[in-house]
Amino acid sequence: MISNELNQFLQEYLAYLKLEKNLSEQSVISYFSDLKKFLSFIEEEKYSDLNTITTKLISKYFEIMRDLGISSSTTARYLSSVKGFFKYLSSQEYIEKDPAEILSTRITERKLPTVLSFAEIDKLLQTPNVEERLGLRDKAILELFYSCGLRVSELINLKISDLYFSDEVIRVLGKGSKQRIVPIGSSAIYWITEYLQKVRVFLEKKMKSENVIFLNVRGTKLSRMGIWKIVNKYAQEAEIVKEFHPHTFRHSFATHLLEGGADLRAVQEMLGHADISTTQIYTHIDRDFIKQMHKDFHPRG
Repeated sequence: MISNELNQFLQEYLAYLKLEKNLSEQSVISYFSDLKKFLSFIEEEKYSDLNTITTKLISKYFEIMRDLGISSSTTARYLSSVKGFFKYLSSQEYIEKDPAEILSTRITERKLPTVLSFAEIDKLLQTPNVEERLGLRDKAILELFYSCGLRVSELINLKISDLYFSDEVIRVLGKGSKQRIVPIGSSAIYWITEYLQKVRVFLEKKMKSENVIFLNVRGTKLSRMGIWKIVNKYAQEAEIVKEFHPHTFRHSFATHLLEGGADLRAVQEMLGHADISTTQIYTHIDRDFIKQMHKDFHPRG
């Protein structure tokens, strides 16, 4: 939800795009969607007026977008929308200085993903307090992330009807509405079952929950930002010093499988990558791991 003031600036800018720039209705809708997400974030960051929006704050937003696993192409579109909005505000002298002007497209560049060690993953998974309802829910979320390597959007949209625990698989709706079947380990099955039996029954609101597995305290599905906050909370409690975000589970899942000898095509299928070249980024990480092992343990390393 964005304030009336911010909404007025947004509506004025959208009218400018439509009437002055002659953009299509669909393009204006895209700008509205992109900017609404950004302005909602600004509201959460205790925005007071337009001149308090800094380059650092905008950069923080894009760091979170990257951490959530938003693709570089989508992030680039978001950046274009934000830069255009602030350029307009500056041209109309609504702000003293354009905080987005110096933002570079480098903000959307893909970095080699962070991967946790087995020990770090284990420590993280032990962090939630399973004696508490939300702690048990969060434990199930973390276990599922690591067991199946899901994207955030895939996890939050997972439904009870997608669980085939007797076959030790789940059905996942991935990018482009493509379904895939992903194996799930016994630990994740145990904790999800515990959550469903002991917690979800208390969170569920019949008219709101829509068969979605992971619910917030209002009985609706968790948001991307909600997942980001949950994961970062436990990363801090587990004293993970590496850069960490929900997608780190996915990176660690893939890398640990390849380190263990899994076939690249099988990992591609589990991750739901359309192109194997996307999966091959993890072989680079694997090679780095092997080189480090050689350096650490070879007598003449």
